[in-house]
Amino acid sequence: MKTAVVFWSGTGNTEAMAQNVAEGAKSAGAEVDVLTCDNFNEAMIDDYDAIAFGCPSMGAEQLEEDEFEPMFSACAPKLSGKKIALFGSYGWGDGEWMRNWQDECESVGAVLTAEPVICNDAPDDEAVAACKALGESLA
Repeated sequence: MKTAVVFWSGTGNTEAMAQNVAEGAKSAGAEVDVLTCDNFNEAMIDDYDAIAFGCPSMGAEQLEEDEFEPMFSACAPKLSGKKIALFGSYGWGDGEWMRNWQDECESVGAVLTAEPVICNDAPDDEAVAACKALGESLA
């Protein structure tokens, strides 16, 4: 099982989550590549059995718009039937960006292996455990 963990992180919180998602997938036997969004594109989707996407909430509860969102929008049409997972951190709000992102993924036919994981600021022990479980769900 080849898995990609693709993320954008401004402060390091979502990067920490990505590392824990990768650790969970590896513990379940997956071969894992951890990539920043500028090192991933739609042509690479078929190289992976499953993909975890991580992006923090930005601005008015939206995906980071300069690097992550354009990459994800290009990938979205190719996600039908693909096993994916979503994660990210936020500083305020109630997680609306993640609900919208989950709806978008489901609308293109992606198969979410688990409920998305969100955490406020840096991941605490509970969020670390949730990220590892998210990774395991992909493998």
